[in-house]
Amino acid sequence: MNKKLREKIEESVSSVVPITAIVLALTVVLVPMETGTVLLFLTGAVLLILGMGLFQLGAEMAMTPLGEGIGTQLFRIRHLPVTLGLCLVMGALITIAEPDLQVLANQVPSLPNATLIWTVALGVGVFLALAAVRILFGIPLRRMLWVLYGLLFLLSLAAPEDFLSVAFDSGGVTTGPMTVPFIMALGVGLSATRSDKNGADDSFGLVAFSSVGPILMVLLLGIFQNPGEASYTTVDIPHLTTTQEVVRAFARELPHYGREVLSSVAPVLGVFVVFQVLTRRYHRRQLMKMVVGFVYTIVGLVLFLTGVNVGFAPVGALLGQDLVSLSSPWALVPVGMLIGYYIVKAEPAVQLLNHQVEDLTNGAVSRHAMNLCLSVGVSVSVGLAMVRVVTGLHLYWILIPGYLLALVLTRFVPQVFVGIAFDSGGVASGPMTSTFLLPLSIGACAGVGGNVVTDAFGVVALVALAPLIAVQVMGVVYARRLRLAPEDIPETAARPEDDEIVEWEEE
Repeated sequence: MNKKLREKIEESVSSVVPITAIVLALTVVLVPMETGTVLLFLTGAVLLILGMGLFQLGAEMAMTPLGEGIGTQLFRIRHLPVTLGLCLVMGALITIAEPDLQVLANQVPSLPNATLIWTVALGVGVFLALAAVRILFGIPLRRMLWVLYGLLFLLSLAAPEDFLSVAFDSGGVTTGPMTVPFIMALGVGLSATRSDKNGADDSFGLVAFSSVGPILMVLLLGIFQNPGEASYTTVDIPHLTTTQEVVRAFARELPHYGREVLSSVAPVLGVFVVFQVLTRRYHRRQLMKMVVGFVYTIVGLVLFLTGVNVGFAPVGALLGQDLVSLSSPWALVPVGMLIGYYIVKAEPAVQLLNHQVEDLTNGAVSRHAMNLCLSVGVSVSVGLAMVRVVTGLHLYWILIPGYLLALVLTRFVPQVFVGIAFDSGGVASGPMTSTFLLPLSIGACAGVGGNVVTDAFGVVALVALAPLIAVQVMGVVYARRLRLAPEDIPETAARPEDDEIVEWEEE
């Protein structure tokens, strides 16, 4: 097996196995399930592992070079309308192929899949263009975040309540394994157009804007469309008794998801072909590598969506429903917190983020401290999401204080930490959140008789909120160490400007 592919599959195993082990333990201790249902779940988990491994390798081979190529070309053109137009189009097209978004769309009962996907894609495209403007003109990230989130919460007052949780979840799922490599590479290319010392730091923040855009667009969709009350259909898992029946259940759905994937990836392939014809940027060997990357992406995405929609997510929903009916509904909270703790520890993108912060501070903030901070933060977030499922607590009682705290912290940390923190919101809400935690909360909400659209949705948004606070808390720790003992911090570590950080009062 290819060494790189083996690494990606091992990363996928580390993401999926902890959740699989927790589910199997629950089926023995609290929620007994039929053998066929467990086998369906395990088969879905295997397809999920293979699909995630192939997809992540394919995205790395194809999307990162494409993003770098387009970013470099924009640097050479130096034409603002062309830059904004390409950012808008590419942001929208890449988002359509994002697997996390497709998983979310399949679970939203109030909107057709295509309507939600295109609305979110447009939001990403528009705000990716806005992020490019911020980088090119050097506008401070924290200032724009205050304005955008203020506008977001004001707009939400006019939107139907049924759209609030779905809108905030949409912001969390767009920054997944398809979009992030492209957007981050594009940011590096755009920041190269600036020669000032803060240009590299400003390459962070594109993912943050790509998360705000979908929320605003779905809220606007709710204001103008307002389809009325949504109904949720309880998960119906077929009664399977043999391994042959399980295999047939997945084989029947493969062609359907194959067609879906081809239609969503085709526009990106079209852009790749046109870009290569016009620029001749990639030499023969690089071109072949990118073509293989697109093949990996397509095959991996088909396996991923089939595994999720046939086996993994339905059993997750059934588990949530049985958990609240066979035991106390409050048992959902510790179970959710346990899953949340291990979900974020297992996300490969989170480990990359932790290494990034450790390198940025030259070890002043270790990856182990970051790991613990993020794990605890996400665990608490998932616990609060499950409290919402049981009690019907409004999402804003958690989101508004959380975002206020995150925005206030932007005044106390170096600029680069602000960009990393708001970019990392989508990192924690990775594939496992939309494929298992969301179905679990949906099934539990249906089990307690709650409103699925208002009470179950929102778990992705809360998971995405945790890193905004956790990363900046570590940034505050770093800034305080820098002020109190600057000689202990290496000269190459990130340092705030004199006017960039509020002075701490003497103790």
